[in-house]
Parts: sequence; structure tokens; C-alpha cells
Amino acid sequence: MALSPATEPILSVSALTRLIKDTLQGSFPAVWVKGELSGFKRSDRGHLYFSLKEGTAAVLDCVIWKGVASRLGFEPRDGTEVEAFGSITVYEPRGRYQLVVEEMRPGGLGALLLQLEELKRRLQAEGLFDPARKRALPRFPRAIGLVTSPSGAAVRDMVKVLRARWPSIRLVLAAVRVQGEGAAAEIAAAIDRFNRYGGVEVLIVGRGGGSIEDLWAFNEEPVARAIAGSRIPVIAAVGHEVDWTLADLAADVRAATPSNAGELAVRDRTEVRERVATLTARAARAARQGLVERRRRLAALIEKYGFKRQRDAFGLMQQRIDDLLERMRAAARARLRAAGERLRALGLRYGLRQWPRRIVEYRDTLAETRRRLGAAAVQAVLERRGRLAAAADRLRALSPRRVLERGYCLARGPDGTLLRTANALAVGELLTLEFARGEAAARVESIRTGEDDGS
Repeated sequence: MALSPATEPILSVSALTRLIKDTLQGSFPAVWVKGELSGFKRSDRGHLYFSLKEGTAAVLDCVIWKGVASRLGFEPRDGTEVEAFGSITVYEPRGRYQLVVEEMRPGGLGALLLQLEELKRRLQAEGLFDPARKRALPRFPRAIGLVTSPSGAAVRDMVKVLRARWPSIRLVLAAVRVQGEGAAAEIAAAIDRFNRYGGVEVLIVGRGGGSIEDLWAFNEEPVARAIAGSRIPVIAAVGHEVDWTLADLAADVRAATPSNAGELAVRDRTEVRERVATLTARAARAARQGLVERRRRLAALIEKYGFKRQRDAFGLMQQRIDDLLERMRAAARARLRAAGERLRALGLRYGLRQWPRRIVEYRDTLAETRRRLGAAAVQAVLERRGRLAAAADRLRALSPRRVLERGYCLARGPDGTLLRTANALAVGELLTLEFARGEAAARVESIRTGEDDGS
């Protein structure tokens, strides 16, 4: 039964407010409250003022003092769902109760993002994302492992791109769930199986696009550790280009999309064929330039030796031609053997469907090319030998020795110089007379100088 108003003490407004404040603080010294931020503002002194609301059902005024505000791990915004911890008190000048917040964190997805950042910092400190540990992809893999859902669009895109770029590539699918409870464990187990049993040279781990919740399995620690610990190079192909997960950071290569992963994993067959054609053309040009250089060196050699040692010069050139011809044949045989070995290795390595027939065609073409090359080389040598023989005949016709064979001789002074006039002699000097065959010594007994016309 209520007491009579006349018997109750009369309280001032401030006294009643203080009594309510003491009661609330004693009843709610520490409490967690969940709600949506509203009316957020920051004062000039650094304090934060806002309300927590639950739809239109209730509103609770809140304050965070400057010291606590500086320790928040996120930037509060209106509309953000948060979880706040603090005590209830009363702001006496207005008689309104409020929550003095001592700790606040994002609720729902925000809490997940904070956990993700913490896991990311921890794994990064362990070196799982270090660029130095990432490996290059093999240039020509024979088999590729796919760790993804068997029913999604991502696997169809990857298979389509891989088959189009290199039709003979072997694909091995490890069917896993890519979202939901237990998906991360399945993905990590599939990566481990590929590493234990082998058979593939590259792994593509991923899925199509989706929300952050859909992609969350690729942000879990078991998946990141399995990718980082894989002995097989891993391409991460998770979501779209704007989506980043811990799997992308741990992988050796990050692909923007599943289709892009296929482009990174294998080379384009058409581009490889064009590259081979380009290298073949460059080799042919180099061979032609080599022949031109050898012709130039042969001409320089002929000009260098002139008339003095023509027989040695011609013999040296003939020997050089024979040597070059043999080296050319040996090099051609070596290149043909190497090309054949490479073709056979590629056939065994990639299992190209049409290569057995193509190898037979190439072998016939190579045999015909070898025959034509040998014939051309022999014909070239015969032509050069003919030209050398003709040049030797012309040189011999112009040689001073042919003049001596007709009965003339050459007179040389004591110092070996060729004498052209009797005026250069003195009585009693010794001369050397050079005949077509042999030499003779002579002494000057008398000198008869001739006229300018030789009489």
C-alpha cells in the first residue's frame, strides 16, 4: 500500500536524479548491448556521442570518452551494427540515462572482418605470404589439377580455356564444396591428396564470384596453410578481379578469374607454333649471313697471298673448304638429330594426337632437305674448285717463271736486288743469275752501258 503523500519526504530534482543514477549504476555496472549506430558525432575534444537503436523499438544514448575512442579498431559509422560494453549512468543536467562505453566492436560481418585481419597479420608474420617463397609455373605442364566445385560455372570456364589453348593437356578434378560448413577442410584435404599422390604439375584452386560470405572458405586458415605448404605450384582463382582472399596471398600466382587461371597455366598452341616459325627463319638468315662472311674471308685470303705462295694459298683454301664442308655436314646432322629428339620428346611429353603422322612427314621432309643440302654443298665446292683451278692457271700464265723457261734469266746484285740496268754495276762485283731451273754466280769483267732505247 502506497504511503500518503503527506508523510513522504520531498526531494529536489537533483536529489532524485542522483538517487536514480546510483540505482542504475548499482544495477548495471557492466553490460553488453547490441544495436545499430545512429546520430554518431565526434566532439572537438575527441569524445564520441551516438545512440544505439533497435529498429523503432528502443533507443539508448551512448558516450565513449576520448581515451577509449583512441583504442577502437574501426571507424564507427551510422547504420553499422555494433556490440558495446559499458555501464549505465545518468546525465544529471538532463536527467537522461546513457551507456558509458568502455569497449565496442563491429557485430556480425564486421567481427568476421576483424578476425580475418588478425589471421592475416599472424600468417604474414610467419612468412606464408612472402614473395620470396613463391615459385614460377612450369612452361609446358603435362597435367593440371583442379580443386573446385564440379557443378559451378568456374570449372566449365577453366576446362574450356585450357582445352582451347592446349588441347592435349590432361586435367584431374578434385570435386569439393567451395562454400558452407566444412568447405575449407575439403579444399585443404584435396590439396594434400594432390601433393601425396602427384601426377600433376600445377594446381588451380578456386571458384566463381560471390559475396564475402560465399568466398569465406578461402579465407580460412587450413586452406591458406595447405596452399602455402604445397610442393606443387598453386594458382588461386577465387571470385572476380576485385575479390581478394588469404588463398590469393598464399598462392604462387593469383589469377583475376577462373578463366584467367587457365590462361596463366598453359601457353597458347598458336603462339608457340608462330614462335617456332620465327626461330626457324632467324636460323636460315644466320646461315646465309655465315656463307657471305666466309666468301669475304676467302677473297681476302686470296688477295693477301698474291703471287708469292700461290700453291700454298690454293692448298690452304682447298683444305679450308673441305674442313668447312665437313663441319657443315656434321652440324646439319647434329641439328637434324637434335630436332628429331625434341620432336620425339614433345610427342612423348604432350601426347599430341597428330604427331605420329606429322613426325613421319617431318622425317621425309628432313631427308629430302638433307639430300638437297648435301647436293648443293657438293656442287658449291666443285664450282669453287673449278674457279680456283682457273685462277691458278691464269696466275701461272702471268708468272715471271714462265718467261725464264723461254731462255731468259734474272740478274741480282750482291744484296739480292733485281738489276734492271748495267749502270748500277761495277767491275769485279759478284752477281747471281737466276734461271728457270737453278742459279749461277758470276763476276763482272766489263760493263757496256746501253742507250735509253735499249740499244
